[in-house]
Amino acid sequence: MTAARTGAGTPLPVVLAGARGHGRWHVANIRRLQDKGLVRLAGVCELTPLTEDEFGGELPEQSSDFGALLESTGARIAVVCTPIPTHTDLALAAAERGVHLLLEKPPAPSYAEFRRMADGVAAAGIACQIGFQSLGSHAVPAIRELVAGGAIGRPLGIGGAGAWVRPEAYFRRAPWAGRRRLNGVDVIDGALTNPLAHAVATALALGGSTRAEDVTGIETELLRANDIESDDTSCVRVTTARGGPVTVAATLCAERADEPYVLVHGSSGRITFWYKQDRVLVQRAGHGPQELQFGRTDLLENLVAHLTEGTPLLVTPDGTGAFMKVVEAIRRAPDPAPLPAGAWHRVPGEDRRVVPGVDGLVAAAADTLSLYSELGAPWARPAEHLPKEVSTR
Repeated sequence: MTAARTGAGTPLPVVLAGARGHGRWHVANIRRLQDKGLVRLAGVCELTPLTEDEFGGELPEQSSDFGALLESTGARIAVVCTPIPTHTDLALAAAERGVHLLLEKPPAPSYAEFRRMADGVAAAGIACQIGFQSLGSHAVPAIRELVAGGAIGRPLGIGGAGAWVRPEAYFRRAPWAGRRRLNGVDVIDGALTNPLAHAVATALALGGSTRAEDVTGIETELLRANDIESDDTSCVRVTTARGGPVTVAATLCAERADEPYVLVHGSSGRITFWYKQDRVLVQRAGHGPQELQFGRTDLLENLVAHLTEGTPLLVTPDGTGAFMKVVEAIRRAPDPAPLPAGAWHRVPGEDRRVVPGVDGLVAAAADTLSLYSELGAPWARPAEHLPKEVSTR
């Protein structure tokens, strides 16, 4: 169902749920769009109210009651940037009031919660954008067009690589951080499902496999060097209805931080996409390497354009169904295996753990579409094979 169009010209009132942490980025982005006359920050929902110093200026209306704040402000859009287990209930609270949504990724901690959210949003007829900002990159349709036009020959598969550095304090930043479950409720905060979720979603999008029904099988290898429940060093291989595999490897324990990327393999070339930079490298037989730089459409701005001008949404809930199948496979997999003590070490003075050699393994996984165990990592156990059709229950 398409949301009823809102008249152009009047800034749309926005309520932000979750203004701390990553929410600060949303505050800055809303201010940017406010300066363009597109939106107005009408309210902030936080359990502990912000101070003016913390907010950096005069505060809008604040409340810890999300539903009441939506009603009192007359919000037309809600931006939800709260802990993962709260996403579905907050999204449905907005939907019940006819308020359109920008919902941060991952949209839910399980496929069942995702379906509850997506079905509720659809029934309410509101517009819902899922916050995979990389899918707003103009590189995504450009790469798909190059591949469809045969630029790199026959598509063979897609790899994704994310080698990041995170201090141990990162896993203590919130009660749900580094947890698979909290107080009996799914969280599923792992390397592939949260910090490097964009690598998974972008790889699936470049392969044209974004919907739940596009996924036919998933293999996972989930490990951890840190003293946490969730994975910090992991890889996944998705088999799709279109054919070629999608393999993504990630770590938060890299020797040095690197830009994450997605790699499209073809029979006569390859395309590398550094998705945070909107930068592309095309390498193909008979041609010199070609570097391309693309722009990006902000997802909140796209949501406003959808409501005022009928512009199609870039990242609908159904367009993240395949990603949520990966989240579900990780949720149902055995708990991440702790790496043996000799497989990692602390960096003096940096409060972080490093897995020696993992940077190269992450790159090799994307390059060969292999899992860690297949690359000979001594600490990787064989992949857990899920049923051909991944259960959604």
